[in-house]
Amino acid sequence: MSAPVEVYVYDLSKGLASQLSLQLTGKQIDGVWHTSVVVFGKEIFYGQGICEAEPGRSHHGSPLRVIAMGDTSIDEQTFVEYLDQIKEHYTADKYHLLDFNCNSFTNDCLGFLTGGSLPSYIKDLPSDFLSTPFGAALRPTIDAMFKGRASTGVLTPPPDLPTTTDPANSALTSSLLQAVAAGATSNGSGSPSSSRNYLPTPAPTSPPTPVQGNSLTTPVHIATNPSSFHNVLRTHRAVVAFFTSATCGPCRMIEPVFEELAKSKSRANDVAFVKIDLSVGMSSAVGGEYGVRVTPTFILFLDGNKTHEMKVDLLLYQAFPPHPHTALSLPAIEAIPLNAILFSQVPNLDVVLTKVTGFIDAVPSWSGSATKEATKQILAKNMIPYLKARGSSSPPNISFEPWRDATISLAANLSAGELFPVADMWRVALLQPAVCGWSATKLGPESPILVLLSKAEDAPRNYTLTLLKMISNAFANKVIARELLLSSRSSITALMVAALLHDDATVRLAAASLAFNMAAHLQRLRVEKVRGNAEGDDVSEDEDWDVEMTSALLEGLEREKANEEIVHRLTASLGLLIRLSPSIEQLTSLLEVLQAQKILKDKLEKGGCGDAGVVKKEVRKLIEEVATKLCP
Repeated sequence: MSAPVEVYVYDLSKGLASQLSLQLTGKQIDGVWHTSVVVFGKEIFYGQGICEAEPGRSHHGSPLRVIAMGDTSIDEQTFVEYLDQIKEHYTADKYHLLDFNCNSFTNDCLGFLTGGSLPSYIKDLPSDFLSTPFGAALRPTIDAMFKGRASTGVLTPPPDLPTTTDPANSALTSSLLQAVAAGATSNGSGSPSSSRNYLPTPAPTSPPTPVQGNSLTTPVHIATNPSSFHNVLRTHRAVVAFFTSATCGPCRMIEPVFEELAKSKSRANDVAFVKIDLSVGMSSAVGGEYGVRVTPTFILFLDGNKTHEMKVDLLLYQAFPPHPHTALSLPAIEAIPLNAILFSQVPNLDVVLTKVTGFIDAVPSWSGSATKEATKQILAKNMIPYLKARGSSSPPNISFEPWRDATISLAANLSAGELFPVADMWRVALLQPAVCGWSATKLGPESPILVLLSKAEDAPRNYTLTLLKMISNAFANKVIARELLLSSRSSITALMVAALLHDDATVRLAAASLAFNMAAHLQRLRVEKVRGNAEGDDVSEDEDWDVEMTSALLEGLEREKANEEIVHRLTASLGLLIRLSPSIEQLTSLLEVLQAQKILKDKLEKGGCGDAGVVKKEVRKLIEEVATKLCP
């Protein structure tokens, strides 16, 4: 079931910012905004670590305003696991009023829960403030307050204010700044979760509380989402971005050097050093924006524009290739896009519904958890309307659980020949991120994908074709692809291998597409594993499967005499499968025995694929490269 998500907005200045900002800064600032995210009956915010309270019962009191952010399909347990994942970064000692604050946390949570973000008037407040002469002059004072807190756990009282401050306003500015900072970082009546590294606020007369975890004792900015990173870019002329990850060994070696460099070279509003941990929050979106897939990576920015990039791990990867094929120049294979091949054509959904309804009505005796009438209602009132609204800015907010119940009942009562419209609906549904997200968490025996796959044996052409397309679309989601290879690799492979030898070229093309999607998924993981990245740890290798797939692809290639696109997809699949396979010794012998090089080169000759052989230049280059560089 979905849950509503809200943002509570508070003014830490208690109205003083609205009254005094024009006088102090020359710019109207309506509030010093603190935010929290409210979901699953809890108000969650960042100050003294990640804290929870009953909505509206934190020390901030009643919110000034409540912003509805839509609904989330994420369940509470998954959200709790997410908070546990990011707790190491949202610790009390890392809080900074301008650079890493409650709004950074709220924005991360919103991105995870709904894909949304805070309004710009909240996100842009630090840069708006710093764009004024008063804000720029006050920046060192604020930095000093929070730098002291990182080492003691206690906010350092504001030092003497900059000389540019009007003496008449100095006392007011100092007290206002201290009040805002204390309000932002205190916990009050909020009830922190003991599992989230809560650091209690010391009493004024108490000795400093030791800081837990890794302190931000150098002027290194932490960015966990695009908004916080873009804010650093907007407010500094020169930015050095350090992309890292928790499992990156070289990153841990480099980090102390990076911090020392930040300590000696950082200059307020001029030079900033930023750390982006790709495993935390929405940091992966920052990495994706700049094409970062390898850690450690350093990117330099000047006036917000990327100027230089250095991939440290990639340098080591190229100098010491761990797999024999990494030393080869394979431009054609490396140019292959690893995006999944999708079947996105949408049929007339009303016709599809009519077909399924007719099949349902013809069943004399119905069994299953969903009755015949309930199944028809789920299709007509739930599934079809959702699919019709695809691409809409506000798709229907519905539960996908009834879809599963209906699919299980349909599979129990209809033959494979009658099920193809159902598989076609799921093919279209799996193009939708929300459906993929739900499906990724429901990949047990009653998963709709696996229920429909179980009907594949001896199925007629229409069902086989639709099922191949549906599973191909499923492989566009990394989580689903991983789980399918772990739980159902043999079943999917059996379907694909048989379809590669089908009399119908359309079925063979769909099978070649599925083969490519499987090989591309493994290729991505193998590349990451070779580079030492955490994502590569998900690869599940199977030597027997590599042998079976290689044999099947070569047989399909040898038999394919007419369709150049099928030859293209099979060759690409073969190249990706062989390139970084850990079973390369066994595959090399197999390729030699099966005369793989000859099979491939024959496709370039007259009659090998059409009257003239393969015609497209890029396909010919790929075939030649796989044949001569990867096949003995």
